[in-house]
Amino acid sequence: MRIAVTGASGFVGGAVAEAAGERGWEVVRYGRRRLPGVTVWDLSAGPLSNPPEVDAVVHSGAHVADWGPPQLFHRVNVHGTEAVAATFPRARLVHISSSSVYPWWQPCVDRPEDAVAGRYLNAYASSKALAEAAAARHGNALILRPHGVYGPGDRTLLPRLMSNVNNNRLLSVGGPNVLHQLTSIGNLARAALAACTSDATGPVNVADHRPVALGGVLREVLDATGRSDVELGFIPMRAAMTIAASLEAMAGVTRRPPRLTRYAVSQLGFERTYCTRRLRDELGVDPVPSSFASAGEWIRDLG
Repeated sequence: MRIAVTGASGFVGGAVAEAAGERGWEVVRYGRRRLPGVTVWDLSAGPLSNPPEVDAVVHSGAHVADWGPPQLFHRVNVHGTEAVAATFPRARLVHISSSSVYPWWQPCVDRPEDAVAGRYLNAYASSKALAEAAAARHGNALILRPHGVYGPGDRTLLPRLMSNVNNNRLLSVGGPNVLHQLTSIGNLARAALAACTSDATGPVNVADHRPVALGGVLREVLDATGRSDVELGFIPMRAAMTIAASLEAMAGVTRRPPRLTRYAVSQLGFERTYCTRRLRDELGVDPVPSSFASAGEWIRDLG
């Protein structure tokens, strides 16, 4: 099996490429950073002129943030997906999307692979929905929708939450019992490789074995990072949304990213659980449970 992986110099793409190599697959790696074994490809610059022949391409390259210029997200995430589809028209296309394409204004409770929301709180979510449409036009595409990807190499989810510790207290939003079905990087990599050889098309939710309570996750990560004495606190959803809206308005003036966004509030404060029937039945992936036992090691390594 010979596959191409975009975003191979990043968190998700790097894990997919490593997992494929461990299976004995030949991997052609593309990324934004010049690293050993990685070919630099600016996805926003358009298709490659002389691409290699591959059986499948896992497209994980993307601009990921909850704040920033809409033009940047559109250029990298939408035009970049169009470039990947045009570069590999005969290969199987596995597109890494996001659960942020689902409605932000309501909880996701065992949500199946519904259509995308149509309106969004930020340019990232909007660009991921448009990128899904671009991938679907390829004709032989499967779209993976993970929620809250974490694990070694994660610089966004858990490290960012842990950075909010102040005066021996960690503030989050919603409440400690809000359920989330997060996605370990191992489960996502397994799903991506299974999709390379599957005949299934369309969107597939990817998540860990069962939901976990947000308060339990934060406490487990605090314990794993040696901060068992840190207290947990939660800002109610309505108050958090008001604070985030004010910070976003201020950011529009200062041009500095806000500390809290409405997108982040919606993603953390509402229940986010997903039906993984397609993942299990059609891709043959039985996801493992969420685990943060080694979080202390890989979060410390980022420092």
